[in-house]
Amino acid sequence: MEKLDAVAALAALAQDNRLDVYRLLVQAGPDGVPAGSVASSLKLAPNTLTFHFDRLRQAGLLTVRREGRSMIYAARYDTMNALMSYLTENCCRGAPEQCASTVVCKPARAERGKVSAQKGASDEAYAYSRRR
Repeated sequence: MEKLDAVAALAALAQDNRLDVYRLLVQAGPDGVPAGSVASSLKLAPNTLTFHFDRLRQAGLLTVRREGRSMIYAARYDTMNALMSYLTENCCRGAPEQCASTVVCKPARAERGKVSAQKGASDEAYAYSRRR
């Protein structure tokens, strides 16, 4: 990952609603989530959510596909992992292989259409992933 790509990804995530959207999509897995489910889970207006989706997509953090009348958004794990690698490449004085752990996200398959309606559930999953 290049420095400008990292800056774009970090800038896109540096807003509370976009960070919530991204974390929800990471939790949902590679199949993604319909935009309407994200909107109702996070209690965001559709036009506001569209703006946030666009910003995250421009930074390379999301993909979108159409299924019938629904737009399905999914996190790009490759971009997230590249960002994490970029941020930690100088770990342990430039020898990251000597670090205690390497951060790589391997998404689990989520049940189709299941999105946690409680923000606390995604916070709990995030906290658990950080402890591992």
